[in-house]
Amino acid sequence: MHWLKWTAMLVALALLAGCQHVASRQGPQVQRFGSVIGLREDKIAYYKELHANTWPGVLEMIKKCNIRNYSIYLHQLDDDKYYLFSYFEYTGNDFEADMARMAADPITQKWWQETDPCQFPVKHRAEGEWWANMEEVFYCR
Repeated sequence: MHWLKWTAMLVALALLAGCQHVASRQGPQVQRFGSVIGLREDKIAYYKELHANTWPGVLEMIKKCNIRNYSIYLHQLDDDKYYLFSYFEYTGNDFEADMARMAADPITQKWWQETDPCQFPVKHRAEGEWWANMEEVFYCR
């Protein structure tokens, strides 16, 4: 019976190695990001309107910077303030360079001139962050 356990474990390891090999052929490694920021209550309608009609140049730059599956959620928390929670997947090879490219884009800069006044950063965030990055504690594929 002992050999049967080892055989099953070897088969499982072989399958796992095969899955990793297949995954590596599917393209770049995906990094998942979640972040949070406050949303001013008097700006909720305007923020929703902006995102219902997102400028094509903004959407194009998001894609050029290797971001996909980008979502933003709104929720009022127990402190009666509103917060935005975002999720996106990054598929590029140099996150910092892609984010610098996005920040340098004139259309994106104009977009942020519209969206930034709607937001307020949370207290607990890293230095230099506007949206505070969140720690991923669970992922199920």
